[in-house]
Amino acid sequence: MTSLFGTGDLSPRDPLVGGDLRVPVGGELRRYVDLDAAATTSASAGVARAVQEFLPWYSSVHRGAGAKSQVTSARYEQARETIVRFVGADPATHVGLFPRNSTEGLNQIAFRLGLTRDDVVVTTAVEHHANLLPWQRHAQVRVVDVDRSGTYDVAAVVAALDEQPRPRVLAVSGASNVTGWLPDLAGIAAAARERGVLVVVDGAQLVPHRPVDMAALGIDVLVWSGHKMFAPFGASGLVADRRLLAAGEPFLVGGGAVKAVSHAEVVWADTPDRDDAGTPNVLGAIALAAAAAELTASAARNRLHEDLLVRALDDELATVPGLRRLGPVSGDRLPVVSFVIDGMPHGEVAERLSREHGIGVRSGCFCAHPYLSRLFGLTPDEVQQFHDDARVGRADRLPGAVRVSCSSATPLADVATLGRALRALTAPSGDEAHAGLAATVDQCELRGQVVPRRDEPATSQVLSAS
Repeated sequence: MTSLFGTGDLSPRDPLVGGDLRVPVGGELRRYVDLDAAATTSASAGVARAVQEFLPWYSSVHRGAGAKSQVTSARYEQARETIVRFVGADPATHVGLFPRNSTEGLNQIAFRLGLTRDDVVVTTAVEHHANLLPWQRHAQVRVVDVDRSGTYDVAAVVAALDEQPRPRVLAVSGASNVTGWLPDLAGIAAAARERGVLVVVDGAQLVPHRPVDMAALGIDVLVWSGHKMFAPFGASGLVADRRLLAAGEPFLVGGGAVKAVSHAEVVWADTPDRDDAGTPNVLGAIALAAAAAELTASAARNRLHEDLLVRALDDELATVPGLRRLGPVSGDRLPVVSFVIDGMPHGEVAERLSREHGIGVRSGCFCAHPYLSRLFGLTPDEVQQFHDDARVGRADRLPGAVRVSCSSATPLADVATLGRALRALTAPSGDEAHAGLAATVDQCELRGQVVPRRDEPATSQVLSAS
């Protein structure tokens, strides 16, 4: 497979599987421009190759005497050690687990910490629902709010940590999936550790973009997603201090998590087996380890390329009439941007970028409703109306934005393509294109979700050709 990244484009050595995918646009096939990396990434060719090479050896783990089982068991444990070292932890003191995604990993650690309704967890208004709802389920949540720019500082976290009752856990995102903003993780973690508060980091957006050193940062638990770092094979990473998992019942119970079982008693296995019930996703673990090795090898190059992507996004979006960005527009950020365009519903913008230009972005609230409510400046009454509308299925009334997100594998040329497309959508001549759109989609009222009709031909055309 030849690289899709042109000369001088600082990207990983291997291209992405499907990087040359072509989709129907206006009666012709165009290369698909994937600007939805904050949601998920395609597999890198290197990761896919690692999985393919391992497949002949795939077998049961830990309990088989055959050669294939022995190889599989060894590779699985090797992958576990790889992900621990990948995030700057020591296998002697920390353990790696392979949840399906960050959501499962955060639910798992929230359960395993044995929290009660008397316990307090400090989190922030920036969080993805995955780093909010598990804590709300098990404990009281104290929220660090954001300022008008959608950010907070270490002092705001310190104030929340010093409130009484004293919190047990600080749970923060390493980077925003909405705006790409990077909080001062080192300062935040230091403040928590000085107060004896456990530090849990949702690294779903951070880990694919920046090297993370848990020991240097003072992080106790780190969770991240394989499907956001070129390893979409159903396994993600959870690395935690072994002492946190040494006792207590596991989140998932069943075979492999025990030493002995009767109808009267269970003797749980030691970590990590205690938290690894059932047949594990060995292929996913192999993929995640391969992606970790790939990102480690290309970290400096990736950082340079992503900094170029941030500047390119800033430059292109500044040229689009009526475009209003959400969150900070300066400082150190990931190549993740959310915006609204005056007079155009967010769903319409996303739909037209796809239909008319072959560009994939995301629209909505990005599983971060409290954060979007702050960024939009919604009043409590408006938030309540948001909930009331959702309760009765009025998706057309729900607020939202458009999100563009890049990875280290995104060619710079794709950002230029996005800029041209957005300028075309907002140009006065765009009225004619809008009329063509109206003939093939149903546009809901008010805040204007745009939903393709069931007889829309593009998807069926792609599926029949695949």
